[in-house]
Order: sequence, then C-alpha cells, then structure tokens
Amino acid sequence: MPISPNFTSVLSKDWEINFTQCTPTGYLKYTDLCNLLQLTAAAHSEVGGISFTDMQEFDQAWVLSRMRVEIKALPKWQDVVTVKTWINSLENSRSVRALEMYVNGEKIVGSETFWAVFNTKARRPEALALPFEHFELFPENRATEEGFSKININPEKESVFEKTVYLSDLDIVNHANNVKYLEWCLDHVNPKRILKQEVKSFEMNFLKELSLNDKVIIHESDNEDQTETTFSITKGEKTCFALELHWK
Repeated sequence: MPISPNFTSVLSKDWEINFTQCTPTGYLKYTDLCNLLQLTAAAHSEVGGISFTDMQEFDQAWVLSRMRVEIKALPKWQDVVTVKTWINSLENSRSVRALEMYVNGEKIVGSETFWAVFNTKARRPEALALPFEHFELFPENRATEEGFSKININPEKESVFEKTVYLSDLDIVNHANNVKYLEWCLDHVNPKRILKQEVKSFEMNFLKELSLNDKVIIHESDNEDQTETTFSITKGEKTCFALELHWK
C-alpha cells in the first residue's frame, strides 16, 4: 500500500475494551494489552507504507525481539483507551518503537519494543527493503522509565510444564505468535496475583522462533525477595523465550 495521505510520525488510535479481552474481574488481560499495543504498531506501519502486506512483496515481515511494559493501571470493560505510538530508532533491519496507553487523558501503560526485519522464506533477519525516511524519529521521547534488557535466566530454574505448539498458536508469519509465549507462562502464575493486578512491569525476550508441533518446556524461578519471577521456554537445549515479571 502507498503511504497514506493521513500519515503522521506519531499515531494515536482509540480502542474500546470488550468482554472477550477481560479477566473475570472485568479488567484487561495482560495478553490482550500486548495485542492492543501491537495492533496499534501495525496500524502505524500500514499508514506509513511498511506494513506486513507491503513487506511481503519482498518476503519480509516485522517480528518482535524484545518488549518491556510498565503498568500503572489496567483499563476495564467498556473503557475507551487511546494508544499512542512513535518510533525511537529505525535503521537497516532494526527498529525501536514506543507505545503509551491512556484512559481519559491519563497515561496508564508505557511500552518499549524492539523489532527486527525477518525474511519469511529464508527465516533470517535482513535489511528493510522499503523506504522509511518519511518517518520522523524521536530518540529522546521514551515511553518507559527503563529500557528493555537481556533477561538473565537462573540455572536453578524449575520445569513446570511441557507444551506442544499447535496450529492455534501460530500467526500469519507461520510461527508461534509472541503473545502466546506470554499466555503459556502466565497460566502458571498464582491466579490471585493476576486478578489483583500485582504485575508492576514485565519484559520479554524472543530468542528463537517456534513452529508447528515443536515440543517445549516451560521453566520458572523466583528471586530471593520474591519481587521478580522469571520464566523461560526451551526447545531441546536452546532457550527460545524469556519473561521477567516484576511484582508490586
């Protein structure tokens, strides 16, 4: 698609929270929070001419590599949220994108995301084949208090679950969708902690893609003062994903 005449380097988009996105308490699920952030990023790439459709002409797609989410509060059913996004950096095969969520003008979520250009046939990163100079970059305008980081995995981690990747786990790029990793891990958190909204922030590292019928093991470990919980997902001896939850 060509660059939209309505294109701007900072995009704001409204979403109404529906009941399918909520926990039994009526508040937005953490997985659906990530979905809304990523859908807004996708909307910005569409109007900017670097969407999945545009990139598939060159067998390319954006894939998420790292993500940090800081949460002040969660929206609830029927709230209308505004998600705002802009790009901090974009060069060659990499991009850092900022996202913020607001309710009634109050910022409740900030997120920093790191994306890579991925060749969907060769299954490897490569430089973006499309022009992107029309995007103004905002390197100093950060959406989070801390940036994303490499998650350290405790070698004393405990195996908590074995999982097979099913068709329902795959996305349009034909690998396990990034939100699925988060969902698999949160299913092994004490439900009371989720329902009480005790997650202050979380980080995710996406290290290796998973495909249909892959068999993986989910591991968990807590730090000494119980303020952080780390999950990792391994296939064979290789770590595919890491999640670090920071508790209130």
